[in-house]
Amino acid sequence: MNACAAHVRLFSIGALSLLAAACASTPRATNSTSEAILRSEPDRLIVVTVENTEETIVSRAGSTPRGYDGGAYRASRAALSTINAIEREYSLHVVAAWPIDVLHVHCVVFRIPNNGERTTLLARLSQDARVRIAQPLQLFATSSVAYNDPYVELQSGFKTLDIASAHEWSRGDGIRVAVIDTGVDARHHELAGRIAGEGNFVDGNSEQFNHDRHGTGVAGVIAARGNNHEGIVGIAPGVKLVVLKACWQLHAGSDEALCNSFTLAQALIAALNADVQIVNLSISGPADPLLNELIEQGVQRGIIFVGAAPRDGRTNSFPVSSPGVLAVDAAEHRSGMRDALPAPGLDILTLTPEGHYDFASGASLATAHVTGTVALLLNRDRHLDNTKLVTLLQNSRDANIHDSAINACGALSALTAHRGSCQTNTVANNP
Repeated sequence: MNACAAHVRLFSIGALSLLAAACASTPRATNSTSEAILRSEPDRLIVVTVENTEETIVSRAGSTPRGYDGGAYRASRAALSTINAIEREYSLHVVAAWPIDVLHVHCVVFRIPNNGERTTLLARLSQDARVRIAQPLQLFATSSVAYNDPYVELQSGFKTLDIASAHEWSRGDGIRVAVIDTGVDARHHELAGRIAGEGNFVDGNSEQFNHDRHGTGVAGVIAARGNNHEGIVGIAPGVKLVVLKACWQLHAGSDEALCNSFTLAQALIAALNADVQIVNLSISGPADPLLNELIEQGVQRGIIFVGAAPRDGRTNSFPVSSPGVLAVDAAEHRSGMRDALPAPGLDILTLTPEGHYDFASGASLATAHVTGTVALLLNRDRHLDNTKLVTLLQNSRDANIHDSAINACGALSALTAHRGSCQTNTVANNP
């Protein structure tokens, strides 16, 4: 199995495009030592991008000159020469590198020398005319707090958003959602038929992929099967998920996970090329120039990004600081981010690996509720942009209740002009 096949496992219609895109942007192969450095030494790592100008490939028998228009996108000789010069001049060491076709740059993760001072080095690189971006390799964390309570049998978020009534108009059919997170238990019976593709940008461990807890919980809120006489129902059970692992679980059985600029950038590139309409980012961390550029590319293509508000309410954090991202906060415990969409995030019953269920709390789950609701709305109108979506969702809230959550049925009712059909706080059986 080649390196690309080891990192990307896909199946279903449309999977070939994601496979091709992921392979075209696959980073320079990193050995196990490099992977360990990426995860264990973030304070010694920086991200640098340089312009990667298209080169004309000389024709020869049996070949065709190809550039950005579908051929393999590679690092140009000029870009490689620039990176080699920067590596020598600044006493750096390349840990990983890959060309990012959508930005026309070559991106490198450098390890700085042990006696180097990262802030000073980044300041020097930022003034270097050859460098487009110079930034720290930053860490991002999932936004959940999990606990066990096996005696509670209630989907509070499903009820609060009046999803049963909303499903009369939409179940999200035909919408593709990228979940950039940890891995997901694709073998969970509640996700059977929901997964359209998978990508792993952390490691080659497929077994751990299926045992990751946080991504499984997020995927369950969005897309768990309905009417299968067991378990829970997803907010948008008709969607197809593209699961892109960019975060690694810190402890077995825990929702805590970390990602970094490198793994998230790869996952975002795969999402941009995977024909998805929505990207769920149930993570939070510092503002990141490289990731912001990739989000901007996605917004220009009409992709809707939904991101978790940080716990401290900072507005200069990723992903919510990126223009066009729908910021989401848990309605029960607001972080202080005034413009964030409130959604259920406390005591949310969802999926856990190996066919189980559990309760979890946090902005991660609130974000998944909004992602599912956006899928319901896009199913009815593919031309909705983030501005129209925010208006529909904000207007669906109960004006008489402070920090009330969005209401999916209310938003769909307004969109379809069928007012008065919602039965908030009533859960019904739907075909």
